Amino acid sequence: MRWNLLRRWACLILGGALLMPYMMAGVLVAGLTRNEAPDLLLLPAQIGVFIAVLPVVAVTGLFLPVRGLEVNAAQGLLGAHVETPVRQARRSWQERRRTATWFTLHLAVGGVLSGFTLAVVPFTLFTLVLPLIGSAQHRLLGFEVEPGWPYVTWGLAGLAALVALVLLVAGGGALLARLAPALLGPTPAERLAAAEEHARTLAERNRLARELHDSVGHALSVVTLQAAAAGRVLDRDPETARTALAAIEQSARAALDDLDHVLGVLREAGPREAKPLATLADLDELVATSGAQVRREVGDLSAVPAVVSREAYRIVQEALTNAIKHGQGPVRLAAAVQDDELRLEVSNARAHGPDNRGAGNRTGGRGVTGMRERVRLLRGELEAGPAEGGWTVSVRLPLRSSP
Repeated sequence: MRWNLLRRWACLILGGALLMPYMMAGVLVAGLTRNEAPDLLLLPAQIGVFIAVLPVVAVTGLFLPVRGLEVNAAQGLLGAHVETPVRQARRSWQERRRTATWFTLHLAVGGVLSGFTLAVVPFTLFTLVLPLIGSAQHRLLGFEVEPGWPYVTWGLAGLAALVALVLLVAGGGALLARLAPALLGPTPAERLAAAEEHARTLAERNRLARELHDSVGHALSVVTLQAAAAGRVLDRDPETARTALAAIEQSARAALDDLDHVLGVLREAGPREAKPLATLADLDELVATSGAQVRREVGDLSAVPAVVSREAYRIVQEALTNAIKHGQGPVRLAAAVQDDELRLEVSNARAHGPDNRGAGNRTGGRGVTGMRERVRLLRGELEAGPAEGGWTVSVRLPLRSSP
């Protein structure tokens, strides 16, 4: 409690120190207008100048960048919890008015209590040492103080004044600490900007999570399939085994690159070079590294917009992953543009046995959920489930968005 009081006292003295340039300029102007020598020590002049400079303090608070200083003072000295607003390119007038109000209040309360501190503390110390400085009479606040009991009376008065000052400082500090979050905290516009920024961050992280699931999940499925194939033919067909191991290495490296990129972004480890996103133009490489027997029926996809092409690539990747994991036999991949729509179909010739998770679950796992999210964002249609003894994913994506 004592340390908190001292810090708040320091914050009030800081306000008084910030007020001093205004007071000195005010006394100088007052003296020049009256053709008199400026005197900062006259109490009436101080009160008049104090009242006159407060509007000037408010005006300067509208334009001076004092918010950061005041937020630090409120948090570090007053102990107030002030939310740090999102930095904006331009200050709103609502934020300027609130900051000016706080700045004026801080300097006004701090100026008054700093003046009381400069007056009361020396007064109290002097009254306490009166009995120790001899038996002569002393003049105090215009009164002649004689030795004896008057010394004690003035000492008690000094202590009472010090106690009153401490109570005033505690009250002033509490008032400022209470008002700081409201006046220095985010405005409604800043809160909205912070919410939008948070929403963008969550959307980006969700997108990265989907990308990671699609790329790494596909790579692991390819690694599993190729490893099994290499194990079966290692003795009788070393060349095929080497091809499978090369595909494993390529898929693993690609998965590690994707994982490193996504984790680096999620850690917010600083600016990173954007990684080019795969599109339908990379289907040949996707099929070549999958290790599966894929029968391609791909038409001219040059008219597909870039955003549709990127999402469609991920959909094909996830569908191909499901075909490798949950199906048997060759995979049919069809992609073509018809009637301003991109039509995709990935299907297995036949599904696994009774333990097949894909054919037994029409909703699928996170992979199918991710595909549905991508299709929904593009206002398309998705059908995924068992068909003709196998597993089929059929997608229709409009090439142009419609209201």
